[in-house]
Amino acid sequence: MHGRTRLADVAEQAGVSTATVSRVLNGKAGVAGQTRQAVLAALDLLGYERPEKLRSRSAGLVGLVLPELDNPVFPAFAQATETTLATAGYTPLLCTQSPGGITEDQYVEMLLEHGVDGIIFVSGLHADTQADPARYRRLREREVPFVLVNGHNPAVEAPSFSTDDRGAMDIAVRHLASQGHRAIGLAVGPSRFVPSQGKRDGFRTAMASYLEETDPPVVTALFTVEGGTSAAGQLLDAGCTAIICGSDLMALGAVRAARSRGLAVPADRSVVGYDDSRLIAFTDPPLTTVRQPVEAICQAAVATLVAQIRGREVPCTDLLFVPELIVRGSTGAAPGVRHASMY
Repeated sequence: MHGRTRLADVAEQAGVSTATVSRVLNGKAGVAGQTRQAVLAALDLLGYERPEKLRSRSAGLVGLVLPELDNPVFPAFAQATETTLATAGYTPLLCTQSPGGITEDQYVEMLLEHGVDGIIFVSGLHADTQADPARYRRLREREVPFVLVNGHNPAVEAPSFSTDDRGAMDIAVRHLASQGHRAIGLAVGPSRFVPSQGKRDGFRTAMASYLEETDPPVVTALFTVEGGTSAAGQLLDAGCTAIICGSDLMALGAVRAARSRGLAVPADRSVVGYDDSRLIAFTDPPLTTVRQPVEAICQAAVATLVAQIRGREVPCTDLLFVPELIVRGSTGAAPGVRHASMY
């Protein structure tokens, strides 16, 4: 990098002085790690190449296996994981699946051929109760460090990190009940998946707790816009005034289903999503949703994997992360309820 102008650009972007930028670029000591990271991020964002001496050598390769990229929450997991891995000095190898494409097992073999130091599975076959967990036991026998994200499987001996799906349903039901809704339905993904089971169980528990409803309507469908449209149609037929969905994409489908019947959201029907993936705040209406703490999950998963890679013993437990309800414009008072009672 040459010239004061570029130094000033980077300093402004990073929120530091030009002297600090100069110290980082020249590899001098006395700069806090967080500040150094901010300067490197500013270089990358502005499109400047890092000086040769600042190009970190990889400590090793880590496989990151994702089910797909169509659902925007998975790119969010990928980005947060890759950033955290890079900070720890590791180079991520991203493996995403698609119907008819490379399977998780094939990706694992490819990653092992590349000599990866560890693997992170996000919403993989470990979360599918119909899949054979023996594949993970074989990985353990080969002494390959790995961690699981979203979908604890007691048959797999590995650390796992998940959003508290049951707790997520509790805060969603409580919010809708406080708005006067009594007929609340759940549109969720296929029941063989662990997160779907958690949401369904949490929903039923919350409905019994807040509304004394012991058999609330639950419809399973794919975690897609089309799945949400189909499931919401059935829940609307059942008389639901509010629908909680297993993903933001399903929630967008639910909004579509309501509008196709001439119903306004939220004046006539309320919809709650799940994930709080990027751009969801800008939909019409902006979506009320349950936010997964993606960054915190990824940081914990990477830290645990790196500890394994470095030979440390780590507990094979499921660490649950607390979700947060983000209230926007897709939920409101139940039809006929002027002043919602608060719980």
